[in-house]
Amino acid sequence: MSATTLSPAVPRSHSPPQSSFTSPPLCLSRQSYRTAISTVDASKIIFSPSSEPGSHPCDSPTLKIDDQATAEALMNAADLLRKGKCIAFPTETVYGLGADATSTVAVESIYAAKQRPSDNPLIVHVSSLGQLREILAPADPTTSTGRSDIPEVYDALISKFWPGPLTILLPLPTTNGPLSPSVTAEQPKFAARLPSHPIARALCHLSSLPLAAPSANSSGNPSPTSASHVLTDLQSRIPLIIDGGPCSVGLESTVVDGLRDPPVVLRPGGVSVEAIRELGGIWARTVISRAPLEDATDSSIIPEAPGMKYKHYSPRASVVLYEFGACVPRGKDLVRSPILSAKNLNGRVGVGILRTRTWEAGIGKLATDSLKFGSDAAKSESYGNKGVGEVNVIERDLGKDGEEISRGLFAALRELDDAGVDVIHVEGIEEVLEGLAVMNRLRKAASVVVRKVVE
Repeated sequence: MSATTLSPAVPRSHSPPQSSFTSPPLCLSRQSYRTAISTVDASKIIFSPSSEPGSHPCDSPTLKIDDQATAEALMNAADLLRKGKCIAFPTETVYGLGADATSTVAVESIYAAKQRPSDNPLIVHVSSLGQLREILAPADPTTSTGRSDIPEVYDALISKFWPGPLTILLPLPTTNGPLSPSVTAEQPKFAARLPSHPIARALCHLSSLPLAAPSANSSGNPSPTSASHVLTDLQSRIPLIIDGGPCSVGLESTVVDGLRDPPVVLRPGGVSVEAIRELGGIWARTVISRAPLEDATDSSIIPEAPGMKYKHYSPRASVVLYEFGACVPRGKDLVRSPILSAKNLNGRVGVGILRTRTWEAGIGKLATDSLKFGSDAAKSESYGNKGVGEVNVIERDLGKDGEEISRGLFAALRELDDAGVDVIHVEGIEEVLEGLAVMNRLRKAASVVVRKVVE
């Protein structure tokens, strides 16, 4: 089949937002849809780099699709986006729920579908640097490009990590900016990313729209890394899910504010802090935001980036996180817990275990053995309630490599949730390289953190 070379839709002129921005605690109203799933072959989507001498490969790339069915599916999806609908699609990090970032009505449909607090800002995805420059400012005759340019401080990051799992904070235009204020939660900066996943980039290109796109899950749940995860959370809430297979990174993008000195990593993610510091210059001084999880009821607190406020990434089961170096749990530790007592399980309990680098295989058998050979009194104490029944243990190995652990974490949490466990014990890892992002997500998901004993 001959290749299809596709051009973006004719760009719309920027118009004022379709409604004024309000900030209720939650956007509760949503439409009901018959959610369709469209399978797309990402390998057939090809972006050819910009040909201008000295330009970045992503300045003005050309899109070609070598499969007619894939091209038609993406053009249909782009048409929905232009009509103000929000749809789910894969990125290299997690599945995103995207809508036209210039339309307040479209952006608010994201908040409604996810039941996401409206003061939690969104990341804007673009297909090219040219598309990003169109957001930064309207036409400016005093510049050679006719557009405001991306701040030079980001040149090194863009050259090294874009397209990819890195988000940067940029200044909003002072006047006549195209983005809906609902994207930024009324802040003076917006978050932007140029994803490496060809489906995400193709949708931005074909629709000729920057797409606001948080993770495609119900707010607070583990992020989705497959189309089936999206369907579980958002069935009947959105019209379309593009199925492009599993995500390769598995954790959200790193969010960096380079408009400060020193630069700040606001959310660790797919690009490590160590890799950023290796760029040298101002980036060698990059620091990590240690802002704690704030009180979600305090309306005066506005997060600078996604993931900085509210409890996130949490399965229905309670999560017990063991910090790197903490004591390995014994059998009774796996079943004796205030969490389980509070659940009033009447002696029946499901225990999930996620191992990484040091816990030995079969650790879950300790839970059943501790009850099998213990006294009735000890068994009752272990459960923290009356009566003794049975323990169902599900144990999974996340692997030892940081990339493997990152890629499988959210899927494993969802699998154990679907199996009906009551508590999940997770072996943490050292907070370096990918471990920083992994532990960031687990801390936000955890009900209990078991810390390393310092002698």
